[in-house]
Amino acid sequence: DHLLTRSFMVGYTPTVADIYLACTLADLKVSSADSANVTRWRDLIEHQPAWTAVKGQAAAPAAGGAPGGEEEDPVKKAKREAKQAEKAAKKAKAEAKAKAAKEAAEKKAAGGGNSKKAQEAAEKAKKKEAKQAEYDAAVKAVEAIPSGTKKDVAKISALSEYHPKVVEAGWYQWWEESGFFTPQNGSKKPKYVIVIPPPNVTGTLHLGHALTNSIQDTIVRWRRMSGYECLWVPGTDHAGIATQTVVEKKIMKEEGKTRHDYGREPFLKEVWKWKEKSGGTICNQLRRLGSSLDWTRECFTMDEKLSKAVNEAFVVMHEKNLIYRDNRLVNWCCTLKTAISDIEVDYVEVEGRTTISVPGAEAPVEVGAITSFAYPLEDGSGEIVVATTRPETMLGDTAVAVHPEDPRYTSMHGKYVVHPFNGRKLPIICDAELVDMTFGTGAVKITPAHDPNDFATGKRHKLEFINIFTEDGKMNEKAAPFADMKRFTCRVKVVEALTEKGLFRGVADNAMRVPICSRSKDVIEPMIKPQWWVNCNQMAADACTAVRNKDLEILPPTFEATWYRWLENIRDWCISRQLWWGHRIPAYYVTFEGENGEYIGKMETPDRWVVGRTKEIATKIAEERFPGKNIKLEQDPDVLDTWFSSGLFPFSVMGWPEKTQDLEDFFPGALLETGHDILFFWVARMVMMSQTITGKLPFKQVYLHAMVRDAHGRKMSKSLGNVIDPIHVIEGISLEGLNATLLEGNLDKKEVAKAAAGQKADFPNGIPECGTDALRFALAAYTTQARDINLDILRVHGYRNWCNKLWNAIRFAMMNLGEGFMPTKPLPVNELPMIGKWILSKLNGAIKTTVKAMGDYDFSAATTAVYAWWQYSLCDVYIELMKPVVQGSDEAAKKGAREALWACLDTGLRLLHPFMPFVTEELWQRLPRSAAELEATPSIMLAEYPAEDANLHNPAVEAEMELLDSIMKGIRSIRAKHTIPPKQKTEAFITGASESEVQIITQGTMSICFLAATSAVHIVNEAPAGADSHEVTDTIKVHIPLQQA
Repeated sequence: DHLLTRSFMVGYTPTVADIYLACTLADLKVSSADSANVTRWRDLIEHQPAWTAVKGQAAAPAAGGAPGGEEEDPVKKAKREAKQAEKAAKKAKAEAKAKAAKEAAEKKAAGGGNSKKAQEAAEKAKKKEAKQAEYDAAVKAVEAIPSGTKKDVAKISALSEYHPKVVEAGWYQWWEESGFFTPQNGSKKPKYVIVIPPPNVTGTLHLGHALTNSIQDTIVRWRRMSGYECLWVPGTDHAGIATQTVVEKKIMKEEGKTRHDYGREPFLKEVWKWKEKSGGTICNQLRRLGSSLDWTRECFTMDEKLSKAVNEAFVVMHEKNLIYRDNRLVNWCCTLKTAISDIEVDYVEVEGRTTISVPGAEAPVEVGAITSFAYPLEDGSGEIVVATTRPETMLGDTAVAVHPEDPRYTSMHGKYVVHPFNGRKLPIICDAELVDMTFGTGAVKITPAHDPNDFATGKRHKLEFINIFTEDGKMNEKAAPFADMKRFTCRVKVVEALTEKGLFRGVADNAMRVPICSRSKDVIEPMIKPQWWVNCNQMAADACTAVRNKDLEILPPTFEATWYRWLENIRDWCISRQLWWGHRIPAYYVTFEGENGEYIGKMETPDRWVVGRTKEIATKIAEERFPGKNIKLEQDPDVLDTWFSSGLFPFSVMGWPEKTQDLEDFFPGALLETGHDILFFWVARMVMMSQTITGKLPFKQVYLHAMVRDAHGRKMSKSLGNVIDPIHVIEGISLEGLNATLLEGNLDKKEVAKAAAGQKADFPNGIPECGTDALRFALAAYTTQARDINLDILRVHGYRNWCNKLWNAIRFAMMNLGEGFMPTKPLPVNELPMIGKWILSKLNGAIKTTVKAMGDYDFSAATTAVYAWWQYSLCDVYIELMKPVVQGSDEAAKKGAREALWACLDTGLRLLHPFMPFVTEELWQRLPRSAAELEATPSIMLAEYPAEDANLHNPAVEAEMELLDSIMKGIRSIRAKHTIPPKQKTEAFITGASESEVQIITQGTMSICFLAATSAVHIVNEAPAGADSHEVTDTIKVHIPLQQA
């Protein structure tokens, strides 16, 4: 279990802990049911020199075992001892590091006698050692907290600096166990519902997922604190192709078996076993990100509830004549032996002739070439030259098309050409829709069974459709004399044969897009197959109408044009997939007594298909359709496209088709938040299917966030080494650890080397520990209504350092609020000093800006407002100006300053909480408040979100402070210009102030002196001699005599 999410037992390189565990497992012959990660780990460890040195000599684990002297399970024993070895290694490493640092400091101190440098070094080492001890104690304390219980911050001493590992520990488990994420049915509160875009169960989250979930959680936490009954539904997608491929590779590697060796049902049991073992990684990552999902409603697209919905949806749509069976072109992957959706097709752009590697091909395959050859006319009067980028497809040609107005071919209308290899007569047809007479020779070969344009042409002219490929990409018997050849071998042989027959007319460069299966990297083959299809025309029109009528809002609105373009040009959707893992199609083929043979996909006729919720219902339908016949039903072996079940997600998770309380309370939802790359493939399908099946839109708004790219603006790619696991940003990882992650995928050696070089260039020292809050805040700060985010990890680390500012603000408060402090309710604003009124007015402005920005999904503006208030108003000004107040003797001023500080910290933390849930909870819990308040509101996530308060708005005080701030900036500017040391105080002279301005400056003298390293402020009529000046306003200037410097 430990190795499912880590590269090695300890750290990021092999250690004695790995060798010890591997030897022990080998001796115990523990090898079954390894995950891909564990298998990779075994391979790596067994190639280590240390393994070779000790294998065969590795003793059994030391004495000691199960409690009570019972015989311990070998696997559990190995795991237990591995954990002990890991802890021991960590402890030894920490002790060795501390000892080395101490010895180095002592040695340096001894060598330097009593020199100042030596003393400073010794003192520095001592402080570092004390900080480490403080940190170790805090880690030990939080690790001792029972899971799900509230962290008692009073028993954990406040560290002198912020450490995310300590701060984030324990809170999520407590939130979840306390039911804070679970809304109540029947609540009178307004509802706010979103569903998670279900990630594939096969994978792990990357920074793109982190962005999606950070934004969604920020919205949900804000709405929850604003008085809404919030439901955020978690779930994962069964990912038909991806999951089946992973398990097929696993059983082949471990047992040398294929799924066909297993058989359908036993293979599916293996897939479920794999899912149960490995499917929890994503959920754990979501918890680490702080996602406040209602885990009591967690769904999986293959669980019983959702499977029932999928079955019902297919039947309902079939009854509405929206789902039909037809023999049409599909995107066929010869490696996976299934049709795939358009979203699973990548395109490689080539400018001309080049070669690419294709799975199963005997040699690199040439693409980007257009080959010309001649078809001889049947009457021997000449020839007609055509061109193709896929010469092998000429074996399936059934016509040659020309433009009806092309004078070159007028004499050939109605004639035939003869196929050079099989003697088939091909008609010369006229088609103005297909043929561009200015392109090439103006004559086009027609292969209806293997080209989308030719398919449509074949339908218009009632041509013969000849499939020349087998499902695994070989030439079939209709491609004689090239039968049984692999398709790309056949490509070469066809050109050679054409040359021998004197029909080859040349080859040239041709810019083109090569369709590639994103899963297998095989070249996609358009192939005609009998499949189930969805007629999308009316559904798409309704989806367009919803947006035009503003019933559905797409944000940013710039994506409306994309919505209309896709849906107004929609094609019918192929929903059949030739897989075993997925929702089996509830359609049955009827055969009569005495009929033998393979009918489905081979000799089927449309009227023999029946659709039913169960086989029993389908049988009844068949008996009514074919009375008096002795019938037999065979279910379609295919499964449904994964996007079909995903399209039902907003209402299937609520229990549809049953009339559940959740469906009544929480459907339709409020928002769908996702990346713009799946606007059509997922969002549009949810809208179409929900309107068709439930009569309702699934949500009111669609917010599309930008796509995450690296700091250089490059798309995230495993081969570039820039795909980052958010956990690596949260916890930190060494360069060696990053390199090790490359071995866990399917990259070849060259790609691994390239990716490792990319990692070294971008992260020469690895990724520093940033913590969840810093990552979330950075992602939100980056989120503008643009198409791309260039994420710089260093900026994320900058926000981690900013968390230290927040930490220190609370530490200052705890030291200066005074023992037994309790805030006055309501806050006596009018009794506060000017600086207190100012900071609360600035806070009120930040609240106003933040709340508006949140409503507009302008997260960049929201984070800017919150950050600016905390950083530049509270920490840089108010807390600094409060220091001399609390050190003075004016008790009334102290009380006012403390009241304002508490109000600022309490409100400021609530304002920040949706972005940074962990650090705000930790700090909010440390603020003094009554037991009754804590009982009523035990967590900051249940506290009220700040709202604009007219009583706090004080533009006059803000203007006064702005004047003082301008004077301070002028003083700092002069001091910086003349490099006056920070500790050297100077006098400031001010000229040009009006009577009212003089009063403001006089009252603010203490602030100016404290924040601008000034010993005195003089208001004068003329500037002193030898002074440098800075213009503050049109009339006011500040002067500093240079002789002071």
